[in-house]
Amino acid sequence: MSVGSTSSPLIDSLWTANAEASRSAKLFRLAILALAGSMIIAISAQIAVPMWPVPMTMQTLAVTMIGATYGWRLGGATVALYLAEGAMGLPVFAGGGSLASLAGPTAGYLFAFVAAAALVGALMEKGWGQSIFKTTLAMVVGYVVIFGGGVSWLSSFIGIEKALAAGLYPFMAGAAVKIALAVALLPMVGKLVEKLRK
Repeated sequence: MSVGSTSSPLIDSLWTANAEASRSAKLFRLAILALAGSMIIAISAQIAVPMWPVPMTMQTLAVTMIGATYGWRLGGATVALYLAEGAMGLPVFAGGGSLASLAGPTAGYLFAFVAAAALVGALMEKGWGQSIFKTTLAMVVGYVVIFGGGVSWLSSFIGIEKALAAGLYPFMAGAAVKIALAVALLPMVGKLVEKLRK
C-alpha cells in the first residue's frame, strides 16, 4: 500500500505549496487547510454510530486522519485551532463548546488530540504510510496517545481504576474499528489525490 510517492504530507500532493509563492499566499493556504480540517473534526464529533458497549463518535478518526494527511506541523496546528474554537464557545466538541470543556474530566482527551495528530503526521512523513503494517502501527500509536492522555487526566478526578473502566475499556472496540477504517481509507485518499492531479 502506498499513501504517497514521497514522505511529504499527502495534502502537499493535492495543494502544492509553491516555493515561489509570497508569504501571504503560503499563510492563506495554511489557514484554509487548518480551517477546513478543524471543521471536519467538529462535524465528526457530532457523528455517533451505534455500537456496543457505547456509541462510537468519529472524532478520533478525524484527528488521526488529519495528522496522517496534513503532516505533523499542520496536523498539530489544525487540531490546536479546533481546541481554540471550542474554548471560544463554538459548538465543536461532542458536548458543545466552552472554556470549561478544557478543564473538565474529558480535557485530557482533547489536549491529547494535538499530540496524536502531530505524532501520526510525523510517522507518516517518515514513510510509515508505505505499508499496511506501519500505517496500522502509526494509527495505534495515535490512539495510545489519546487514551493515555485522556485516562491520565480523568484519573485525577475519579481514580485510575474508574478512569480505565469509564474512559478506556468501553471505547477499545470502537478504536479498533476506526484504526481499520483509517488504514483502509488512506490508500483510497492517496489514489484520489493522484487522479485529481492528472
